[in-house]
Amino acid sequence: MPTSPAPDSVLIVDDHSLVRDGLRSILQLSFPDCAIYEAGSFEEALDQLTRIDELDLVLLDLHIPDTSRLSGLQQLRDDFPSTPVVMVSGAFDRVTVRDALAAGAAGYVPKSMKREEIVAALEQVLAGEIYVPETLEDHPEAEEEESIRRRIDSLTPQQRVVLGHLVAGRLNKQIAYELDVSMTTVKAHVSAILQKLNVFSRTQAVILANRIGFTE
Repeated sequence: MPTSPAPDSVLIVDDHSLVRDGLRSILQLSFPDCAIYEAGSFEEALDQLTRIDELDLVLLDLHIPDTSRLSGLQQLRDDFPSTPVVMVSGAFDRVTVRDALAAGAAGYVPKSMKREEIVAALEQVLAGEIYVPETLEDHPEAEEEESIRRRIDSLTPQQRVVLGHLVAGRLNKQIAYELDVSMTTVKAHVSAILQKLNVFSRTQAVILANRIGFTE
């Protein structure tokens, strides 16, 4: 691995304070002279990026609430193209990593990684390389999450829309109103969704959708 300079400044973007504290601790131990900034929302992150000159690195949570999956990453790449962004997430599957890298991420770091592995990953990014977890294909959740994606991909466009409403917590009558269809039509879509996802309840369908960060 090429020698990498220690970062002068890093921004941690995550809505969970415990995660931010953990990452801050890792950075402080490994790069004691680094200035560390934090943001609990994407809006706050944008404000920080506007005010701070020449950030060396952004650590961005995949599921920050005020973004939709990779929309936050895409906006940062558009607005701050010279600042490398590393996705940090509990979600860990080939499709998500592939999509993140395709959207311009400089690396993808699972939250389950050990401290020394996270540091090595960040050093690789700071050296100008792209970091991809070596254990990606062996991760025990990867196969299951890809199975979920295949099942969701089998839904028709209208069924995907209805699933999106289920994930948003809407009732059948609200979905019928939003889509301007009958309750019978909504119930038929929901039944088809449950069958294709191989689950028995709306709650189970939502849990599966959330596992892969589904957004219609």
